[in-house]
Amino acid sequence: MTIASASRVVQRAPPVLLVAVGAVLWATDGWLRIDLVGELPAAVIVFMEHAILVLVTMPLWRSAIQATRRFAVGDWISLLIIGVGASAAATVLFTIAISNNFLTTVLLQKLQPLIAVLAATIILGERLKPRYWGYFVTAAAGAWVMTFSDPLGVSASELGPALLAVGAASLWALGTVLGRRMAPVTTPSQLMTLRFAVGMPTAAIIVSMRGEWGTLSTMKASILGNLIVLALVPGLLAIWIYYRGLLRTPASVATLAELAFPLATVLIGYFAFDRTLDGSQWIGLFVLVGAITALGLANPKEKDAYGIRLTRDRATVDK
Repeated sequence: MTIASASRVVQRAPPVLLVAVGAVLWATDGWLRIDLVGELPAAVIVFMEHAILVLVTMPLWRSAIQATRRFAVGDWISLLIIGVGASAAATVLFTIAISNNFLTTVLLQKLQPLIAVLAATIILGERLKPRYWGYFVTAAAGAWVMTFSDPLGVSASELGPALLAVGAASLWALGTVLGRRMAPVTTPSQLMTLRFAVGMPTAAIIVSMRGEWGTLSTMKASILGNLIVLALVPGLLAIWIYYRGLLRTPASVATLAELAFPLATVLIGYFAFDRTLDGSQWIGLFVLVGAITALGLANPKEKDAYGIRLTRDRATVDK
């Protein structure tokens, strides 16, 4: 199947199905990544991932560079934070965390929409109201119960990976907000290209600081193949399919379709790694997903729908 014919198939598919397919493909990220952490250090995996994506996006470089001519100082700062924080550092944190706790690390990424609203509020100076804190406290409580098998007796070995996962989710959410801030001066393709271009040297610096370049000399050909799949499937392909579905799907419906993400994650954890959640962790998962779903189902046209003052030209929750 050619790229053109694949594009036609995607355009004809039900939009809500595309959102669900994109969410399922995102869930494969953890599965592919955890197979690599036993072979390469986290920073090296992230560097190679970015190097592949930079090569793939080469045809877009000219357009991306032209877009930078319109950048103000704030745009350059936003790009650096996106590339350094959201693209490179967040992925390193996620990769380290997933080697310690697969299921909870991946599922904690469901906190991103909530964090994105909070980040948009801080950056744009909007005032939080009690309704938002209702969403936040409920989701945070669900995430806590889901993350720890004994929520009242948390060990340091459990807390570390959880903090890394939440750190990654926070940086990715910040990248979403800043990416929307840059919408007037870049297209999504241009921003994606620039993000990878900034992320790759950042990952290279992290590898150098950790003295891990030597691991590349012993990398097997099969590992390179896995890296390519990681970069192209849950990376580019998932984003491409997801956003084409989202363009034609109401946000409230897309929120429900995105439940394919935690479902696929739990199924992959069970069938691929023989891992599942304990009784209380299932309750936490349902509470977390319920809070995020309620946030997504809120009518953005309703006054104070999210518990903050939102306007049309300001960032909201990333879908």
